Amino acid sequence: MQRSWRVGLLALGAVAVLIVPVPGGAPAGGERSFRIEATSTGFTPAVIRARAGDRVTIELVAMDVVHGLFVDGYELSTTAEPGRPGRLAFVADRTGAFRLRCSVTCGSLHPFVVGVLKVGPQTLLWRAAMLAVIAALGGLWLARR
Repeated sequence: MQRSWRVGLLALGAVAVLIVPVPGGAPAGGERSFRIEATSTGFTPAVIRARAGDRVTIELVAMDVVHGLFVDGYELSTTAEPGRPGRLAFVADRTGAFRLRCSVTCGSLHPFVVGVLKVGPQTLLWRAAMLAVIAALGGLWLARR
């Protein structure tokens, strides 16, 4: 009975570490580079992800006609012509979902040439460290038996 209680407690702790939101979260400070191909029907990829604190570089490649890329919330833009990519570089210092939209009229489907930049908190390192602590506690408990 006592053994199953301890195992259950360790498992509950591991699940809590994986699903409970982390207050604050350490800044990531990593580098994220994306290549977005723009056509008159959309951006590829349509969704890009970064962590808060990452230095983000976006290369916009126009595949057919002149395209623009505007990042709502960051108020940044660039344009690209076929054969001449545009670039944006910035620090993703805000979490949330930010709309990416074509800022140059590129055809009849122009209003649908959109995407999303998702910036999430940096929690992976914290979660991994806590899981390691739980695993170490489980190992110590088994060693004592």
